[in-house]
Amino acid sequence: MIDQYGPWAVIAGGSEGVGAAFAHRLAEAGLNLVLIARKPGPLADTAGAVRAKGAEVRTLELDLVAPDPLKAIREVTDGLDVGLLVFNAGANSYGHEFVTGDLDRFQGVIDLNITAQLAVTHHFGGLMKARGRGGILLVGSLAGYMGQAQISIYSAVKAFGRIFAEGLWLELREHGVDVLELVLGVTRTPAMERAGLNMDIPGLVIAEPDDVAREGLAHLKDGPVWVAGGNYETAKKRNGYPRDRLVAGAHEAVRRMLPKPSAG
Repeated sequence: MIDQYGPWAVIAGGSEGVGAAFAHRLAEAGLNLVLIARKPGPLADTAGAVRAKGAEVRTLELDLVAPDPLKAIREVTDGLDVGLLVFNAGANSYGHEFVTGDLDRFQGVIDLNITAQLAVTHHFGGLMKARGRGGILLVGSLAGYMGQAQISIYSAVKAFGRIFAEGLWLELREHGVDVLELVLGVTRTPAMERAGLNMDIPGLVIAEPDDVAREGLAHLKDGPVWVAGGNYETAKKRNGYPRDRLVAGAHEAVRRMLPKPSAG
């Protein structure tokens, strides 16, 4: 792994959940890490834990929706030989009916999942192309296979991410750079718990962060898209037709998981 993806990996959203799981697995594989996250406490905890495994670690406390996040990232990473980018900073930050929602908060979902992801991927992808090797792993979601009430913007940006990954894979595969969108289903992360999602529905497939990270790294060369956690058949079904029946039918199942919308 070091020969293709080392010696440094950058993990955006690398402080907890799936991001922290990636950090641990990459440290165990011998890579050094740049961890980027908003919350200083979990960021410091994960950095300390992976340093104990022998990795050199740099941290950056950063909200990726801040103006020009790439400038702050470059201040930490310029001069490092970065061979792997894991963009895991894509949780839904605002769920609401669209026409009564706050456009500025919807814009925040777009800025995190599209604007910031494009800027970071453009920078590191260009460096990897020039050196002739590397890997880009973009964490996606089953939400991006189907429009959904209350999270219509999040679903849309995740659909964008998958199509973007497919095009990027085509562009970089002949230059020694692996590109993968790792599609997650329901995963037991702190972000999911904070969102108040109901994960006690009988028959619901729930993945664990470490299992997802292991699967993603194992299939990094199997781009452009890998559906993790036993959700392949679900993804195939969600991609089918007729759309009206599929979308309406899935809506009933999905809304049992979602917290009740706020009155404001």
